[in-house]
Amino acid sequence: MRPIAYVLPLVLLSAAGCKQDHSGDPAAQQQPGATEAARPSGSGADSMASHDSGPGTAASGDVADAEQRPVMQLQVVLDRLGFSPGVIDGKQGLSLGNALSGYQQANDLPATGKPDEATLAKLKQWSNIPATRVVTIPDDFAAGPFIPVPKGPAEQAKMQSLGYASLDEKLAERFHTTVETLHMLNPGGVPAGSAPAGPAQPAPTGAPSAAATPGAPLPPMFRAGQTIRVPNIGSDALDASKIDDQEWLATLRNLGVGSDQPKVEKVVVSKSKGTLMAYDEAGKLVAVYTATMGSSHDPLPLGQWTIKGVARNPPFHYNPDLFWDASAKEEKQKLPPGPNGPVGVVWIDLSKPHYGIHGTPEPQTIGRAESHGCVRLTNWDAARLAQIVKPGTVALFEK
Repeated sequence: MRPIAYVLPLVLLSAAGCKQDHSGDPAAQQQPGATEAARPSGSGADSMASHDSGPGTAASGDVADAEQRPVMQLQVVLDRLGFSPGVIDGKQGLSLGNALSGYQQANDLPATGKPDEATLAKLKQWSNIPATRVVTIPDDFAAGPFIPVPKGPAEQAKMQSLGYASLDEKLAERFHTTVETLHMLNPGGVPAGSAPAGPAQPAPTGAPSAAATPGAPLPPMFRAGQTIRVPNIGSDALDASKIDDQEWLATLRNLGVGSDQPKVEKVVVSKSKGTLMAYDEAGKLVAVYTATMGSSHDPLPLGQWTIKGVARNPPFHYNPDLFWDASAKEEKQKLPPGPNGPVGVVWIDLSKPHYGIHGTPEPQTIGRAESHGCVRLTNWDAARLAQIVKPGTVALFEK
């Protein structure tokens, strides 16, 4: 996803804006966004939901993968259980270690953060859940619009929505991964493990040409009706009767986040661990997410706070006076909702003024970047958290 260009990078790390200015708009924390691009898909996206029944029943009808992907399979299982590994990319890293440590703590295992023998034995019950599955991209999911996000807040404020720049990017969020991983799983536009189907699938009409330099954005590969291989995320079933806000329902569908989530009484944000941990009323750890929090300029506000409310698909009230790195020439702006906005799809407001827990337009930077004091999660983890907290939930920020 595109970086928030009006926030200057810190030393070797990127930063994303987070401080909301709700002055003059006291209802902003309660009102969902209401733009056309904030309701990107209808029920057609459900055809891409996981089609196994959970532990003990393997998916059927899929094209066999070209290779075993043990790390990705571990990420998929932990993600389904609420112990988020961040982006599912088949790579070991900080977020996977945090997810393992959380799972171990919740299951009375030594919290090593490693896939040790005892942990793998406990996880063996889900060994028949494959790392990937094959889906067909629905027409309505692929409909767009897909518009690149401009670089400055003044230009962003003119947009109807800060939505996805491409179908590839939207698919990556739907399956909790990256565009690069999707391209790896579909060489030449064909699911890994499939028989060669001739020339590579054509890119959508009007798509830019292939990137010429390393690190440049990949050209779009996917289109409506195409069959592709994706990470086999689960827990994405939606019960529409439980969700009154149709725009939020569409957002959950587009993020592969189900409606069946635990309820929690307390969240603990640990600066030293880089995690947000959620506990139910019995004190049991039920979810762990890797988070980005604070910087040397805007440290995490340690202490006990409470959650005041949740804004779903929120606009962003950009006030340059709240950002140490903003230009003196910039003016206040109200930026439209969208997954590529500064706070992504969710703003969870805290009793500490101007601070919150929120999503991000850059999921791959979570745990590897700094913030302006707020707590940033991937959009899918922020959407999950938004469903398990409520006004009055304790939010403890500790070292």
